[in-house]
Amino acid sequence: MSAISAAPPVPAPPAPAVPKTNKLEKKPIKFSNLLLGAGLNLFEVTTLGQPLEVTKTTMAANRGDGFGTALKRIWGRGGVFGFYQGLIPWAWIEASTKGAVLLFVASEAEYYARSFGASDFVAGISGGVTGGVAQAYATMGFCTCMKTVEITKHKVAASGVKPPGTWATFMDIYRREGIRGINKGVNAVAIRQMTNWGSRFGLSRLAEQGIRKVTAKGEGDKLSALEKIAASAIGGGLSAWNQPIEVIRVEMQSKKEDPNRPKKMTVGNTFRYIYQTNGVKGLYRGVTPRIGLGVWQTVCMVAMGDMAKTYVEKLTGEPVTAKH
Repeated sequence: MSAISAAPPVPAPPAPAVPKTNKLEKKPIKFSNLLLGAGLNLFEVTTLGQPLEVTKTTMAANRGDGFGTALKRIWGRGGVFGFYQGLIPWAWIEASTKGAVLLFVASEAEYYARSFGASDFVAGISGGVTGGVAQAYATMGFCTCMKTVEITKHKVAASGVKPPGTWATFMDIYRREGIRGINKGVNAVAIRQMTNWGSRFGLSRLAEQGIRKVTAKGEGDKLSALEKIAASAIGGGLSAWNQPIEVIRVEMQSKKEDPNRPKKMTVGNTFRYIYQTNGVKGLYRGVTPRIGLGVWQTVCMVAMGDMAKTYVEKLTGEPVTAKH
């Protein structure tokens, strides 16, 4: 009986190679991302954020005050609570909504910029600028206006009259000036936010490149937590170059009385008024607490971001993809 040898199996033809395509995918906006942004912003403003905001606004509105004089003025308004003027509800409303608005609009703008062929760097700046403008007109305009009103309005308690409360002040402005009065200075807020996010993004990237050179790290190497904080803090601090826009915004929203102020205030004539009365120094009044505010915001978003991400992922059961 002869052995019948089995024919060797014929190998299957290789599957045709599927060409790799860098298909642009639109990232979904998840609830966990919005929750994280709102939570971090609320923590930041409730701790050091609002005291620095009040100090910055006080110095910008009273441009003859130095840092120490501004602190004394704020303390005289109500002690420790004077530093938290405007926190509830305006700062909380702004903090809990601006992260969501910024994240949603910036993500959409970045996606469409990339779909038109923009680089990651240009698309990122485009998203930040567009998100900052949307953030200003959607929520920040009336929130910053009401915070500034509460910080700069003249107290009538000294005359024996009970000062109006938060909502009474809001309704009084609405009755007299309507929506425009509530959103006074919103154009300056939009310019500030647009330049803020554009410069923070660019300057932080430049700082990261400098840190990589000093530490001999390549482009693919990850930065440590401290290096990330340092880069973002440098970017946040240097972005205070646009402080004149912030001073203009405060002056437009301020309720202080000055017969020399323009009757109908615009960004242009407010700039001229500040320059004529206080010079270049007046345009940069309050820049020190603003730098401190930028650094503190960075510490909250970067240093505490990872811990917050872990907690939110456990709470919602979905991964957090937002970059802070």
